[in-house]
Amino acid sequence: MPAPTLPSVPHYTPVAPTKEELEWAPLPVIDFSQVGTPKGRAALGVQVRDAMRTYGFLYIVNHGYTQSQNARVFDIADAMFTQVPEDEKKRLFSDFQRTGSYRGYKPRQTWDISGGVRDQIEQYNIHCEVINPELQQHPEAIEPFLPELRAFTEHNHFNILHPLLRQVRFRRMLAEGMELPEETFVNLHSFSSSSETSVRAMKYFPRSQEEEDQTKNIWIKGHADIGTVSILWSQPVSGLQILCPDSKWRWVRHIENALVVNIGDSMEFLSGGFYKATIHRVRQPPADQTGVPRLGVFYFSYVDDDVPLSPRLESPVLQRVGVARRVADNRAPTMKQYRMGVTSAYGVSKLQKTDDGTEVEVIHGVTVKHYN
Repeated sequence: MPAPTLPSVPHYTPVAPTKEELEWAPLPVIDFSQVGTPKGRAALGVQVRDAMRTYGFLYIVNHGYTQSQNARVFDIADAMFTQVPEDEKKRLFSDFQRTGSYRGYKPRQTWDISGGVRDQIEQYNIHCEVINPELQQHPEAIEPFLPELRAFTEHNHFNILHPLLRQVRFRRMLAEGMELPEETFVNLHSFSSSSETSVRAMKYFPRSQEEEDQTKNIWIKGHADIGTVSILWSQPVSGLQILCPDSKWRWVRHIENALVVNIGDSMEFLSGGFYKATIHRVRQPPADQTGVPRLGVFYFSYVDDDVPLSPRLESPVLQRVGVARRVADNRAPTMKQYRMGVTSAYGVSKLQKTDDGTEVEVIHGVTVKHYN
């Protein structure tokens, strides 16, 4: 039977990976083809646990999408910026300061980066349900691709996120590792309107030399993600750095058709600090990639909006090792309160500078740090 004909879309041609000698973060590579057997899960368990305890980041390969499917995703993502008229983008702007949601377009020069310099990042956020007019309207040029985008969000959610939560990383790290039932975290991640889980296309545009000098080449300040697990589809323009345990910033290397996965604040809260959200930032690409846009595709997962972000105290492991809290349990915000608070404030609120060089704000009783 012939394969179905897909809607035509201009092809996005990425640049070659950098050849610069950079200091790369030594992140482990997890082969997802091994997760289907007990032997495979056992082989990966220690490696994954140690990675998330040490760096909070890892790579996944053999995740179920081919290189051609991956390229198609980036073609569609780029079309969100190149094929949609500016007036239609404006109609679909996200009023994130009012709604606490990035659903829709965010234009460039929205967030303050440093010293009055604003970002050069355009993004389009799509709720994981994709095709739900009550949740979100889409640009006319993107409507032909909605079935593919829905398949993409389902793949991220059920074929990557849920196995991570259930069988590999959190079965050994949080469920079995914390001696909890293996469905504990899966049951908190709905694929519905009760969650803000979303896919995001994000395009970073080059900046002037004056802007680079004023911001010390930082494009997004060091931060932790809001949600539980973030999935970045690796792309070749280097820029992502993580703050390693020795307090050094190291680059995240591009691996073709790989995923870069990290833990966010909400999983740190739910695990009682057993797993730390990793601080990461985006800076100007290396010299051989300067002057080209950087296109990213992400899947940001959140627990359901009504879930309190308090530690799972029923865990025997937490009862033995103790809980590292950032807010008292009886004052812990819900997922909705925390994500709305951080989203509405990010890049627009006034931050307080501290002696250690970070900038802080308090969101629902939680001190949120920005590393500039």
